[in-house]
Amino acid sequence: MEDVTFAFAARSDVGLVRTNNQDSGYAGPRLLVLADGMGGPAGGDIASSVAVATLAPLDSDTIPADEMLIRLRTALQEAHDELVARSKTDPSLKGLGTTCIALLRSANKLAMVHIGDSRAYLLRDGKLAQVTTDHSLVQYLVDTGQITPEEAEQHPKRSVILRVLGDSGGMDVADETLREAVLGDRWLLCSDGLSGVVSADTIAEVLRQTPDLDEAAAELVNLALLAGAPDNVTCVLADVVPSTTAPNTTPEVVGAAATDRLAPSQLGKGAAGRAAAVVSPGKSQLDAADDDGLDSKRSTWKWVASGLTLLLVACLAAVGFFGYRWSQSQYYLLSDGAQITVYQGIPQGIGEFKLSKPLQVAGVKPAELEPIDRQRLLEPVTFASRAELDAYLTELVARAERQAAEEQKRDDSQSGSTAQSGN
Repeated sequence: MEDVTFAFAARSDVGLVRTNNQDSGYAGPRLLVLADGMGGPAGGDIASSVAVATLAPLDSDTIPADEMLIRLRTALQEAHDELVARSKTDPSLKGLGTTCIALLRSANKLAMVHIGDSRAYLLRDGKLAQVTTDHSLVQYLVDTGQITPEEAEQHPKRSVILRVLGDSGGMDVADETLREAVLGDRWLLCSDGLSGVVSADTIAEVLRQTPDLDEAAAELVNLALLAGAPDNVTCVLADVVPSTTAPNTTPEVVGAAATDRLAPSQLGKGAAGRAAAVVSPGKSQLDAADDDGLDSKRSTWKWVASGLTLLLVACLAAVGFFGYRWSQSQYYLLSDGAQITVYQGIPQGIGEFKLSKPLQVAGVKPAELEPIDRQRLLEPVTFASRAELDAYLTELVARAERQAAEEQKRDDSQSGSTAQSGN
C-alpha cells in the first residue's frame, strides 16, 4: 500500500452576527482538529483554544497506529480537566465547554474522536457522507423517531448539545473510530456555523468541483456568509495524498486558537502558545483569507478597518505620550490647612493613574499667610513651569514675611500703648 499524508487547509470567520470567534481549528500533516466553544463571550473562545492546544502536540509525534486512540483519549481528558479547573477558579467561566473532533493519522491508519455537534464529512469517489453523529437533543429525537430529520433542521432546541468537553463532572464519552486513510479521500471537519446554514448537497458540490483545498475552504466559508452566518464559521479540510507529493507541512491554526490572549494555565503556558509551539511561521489567517479572495470586498474592508484602527491607536499613543510629557512640565501648589505641598504634574488623573506627584513641602505655612492666600491655596494653584512656581513661592514668602512684620508691629504698638496706660 502506498504511503500517504495529508494536504490540508483551514479557514475561520466570526460570521455576521457574533462579536467574537469561539471556534478553533487546526490542520497539519498528521492531525486535524475542529472545536466549537460555548460559555458566553468570556468562555467559548478559551474552551476551544484549550482543546486545540492540548491536541496539537500530537501532530509532531510519530505515533504507532495502535496507540492513536489512547493518545487522543488522554489529550481530551487533559483538555477537559483544564477547562473544569478554569471554571472552578474563575466564576465568570462557569459553564464553559467545547465540541471537539480530532482526526489523527499514523501511516495509512486514521483514528477519530468526536464529541458534540460539530461534524466530519468524507468525500469518496464523488459521494459525500456524514461520518459523525451529532450529540444533540434534536439528533436524539430523530434517532428515537420523535421527529424527522427535516423537522430537526428547524427545531427550536437544535442548539442544545448533550455531550461536551468541560463544564463539570467527568468527561462525557466521545465517539471513537479507526479506519483506513484511503488515497483520494477528502475530509471536512466543520462547526455548525457551516453545516447549519449550508446544505450537505451544496457542501458536496463545492468539495467535488474545487480541487484546490484553499479555494474550497474559502468558498465554503463564503457560502455561510452569503447565507447570513448567524454563528462563527470554521472548516478544516484535508486530502489524502501520496507522501511523495510533499505537500506543505506547515500547520495552520485558525479562529480563537490563533490568538494568544489566554493566561498561563496548569499546563504551563497560554493555550494558543502551546498550539503555536508546533506551528512554523507562515501565513496568518487573515493573510490566507485575503490571498484566497474570500469575499474580497469584505476582506478589503477588514484590512481598511484594521489599518484605521492601528492608525487611531498610534495617534492615541502619540497623544498620550506627548500629553504625559507635557503634564510633567507643569506644577501646582495645594494646601491641606496644615501645610502647603509642591506637586509636579497636573491635578488630574486617568482612572487610578495620577498625573502628578508631590515634590516637597513649601517653606511657608498656611497660618503665616493672609486669609485671601490661605483660601486660594485650598484649590490647586497651577504653573506652566518651575520658574513660575518658584517666583510665586518667593512672592508668597515675602507676603508672609510682610504679614508677620505687620503683625509684630501691631503687637509692639499694642504693648507700648498698654505700658503707657499703666504709667
